[in-house]
Amino acid sequence: MQGVEGFLIVNPRSGSARPDAGELADEARARGIRVHVLAEGEDPAAVARRADASALGVAGGDGSLADVVAVAVERDLPFVCVPFGTRNHFARDLGIDPGDPVAALEAFTGGSERRVDVGRAGDRLFLNNVSVGLYGRLVHRRERHRRRREALARLRALLLLARRHRPLELTIDGDPFETRVLLVSNNRYQLDLFSLGERPRLDEGSLYLYRADGVLPRHWDGPTAVRELTIDARRVPVPAAIDGEPVALELPLLIRAEPQALRVLVPQFE
Repeated sequence: MQGVEGFLIVNPRSGSARPDAGELADEARARGIRVHVLAEGEDPAAVARRADASALGVAGGDGSLADVVAVAVERDLPFVCVPFGTRNHFARDLGIDPGDPVAALEAFTGGSERRVDVGRAGDRLFLNNVSVGLYGRLVHRRERHRRRREALARLRALLLLARRHRPLELTIDGDPFETRVLLVSNNRYQLDLFSLGERPRLDEGSLYLYRADGVLPRHWDGPTAVRELTIDARRVPVPAAIDGEPVALELPLLIRAEPQALRVLVPQFE
């Protein structure tokens, strides 16, 4: 694919790895990519909507991507993912090296385009998953500490689960059930309880439902493939996270798949 007129939004608060935000911005500008470094409190979606470009990109972790991806889907523009945070599951599943954000910039100048799925939780777009119950807290806490002390983070996650003996009382499409952790993923994960594995594909067009029970859950039940589902709960609020970011869910919540809604550009390497 020929180079595009790219616009890259950099989240300088996504991580602390090298290169830093300024160095990455300089690398992008050297390739003819226009760059906007987010100020504190600035809305990335508003910045993306103002951009006069033929491709939009974000340098950030998983939590930085969805707002700009939503604009790319609205405008039918290709999207470039530059891994630059502590959680880079989407970049990894695209086949992008999470440890080399500079190499990911090559997608703007000579990338190949593919179509991948996104999900919607209510009006909010997600790329990876919606986690309901303790798993949302578990993933957030474990990933935050993973690079420093993984064993300690794993222990903290176990203690968090052990303290909460009461399961969630949920309904899915009107059918009641109890569970301690629930995960709705955009395409199928290869996972264990304490970490998100890889997704072999991002274009199946399905959501996958996983659940785990017990005082100390040791395995997942499922997955069950669906195109959409509605979640409700008897008691609120319900702890949850979308793409690893804690959220307050408005229930009942419709979650649906949008097959191949996103155009993505990925680097081509010989």
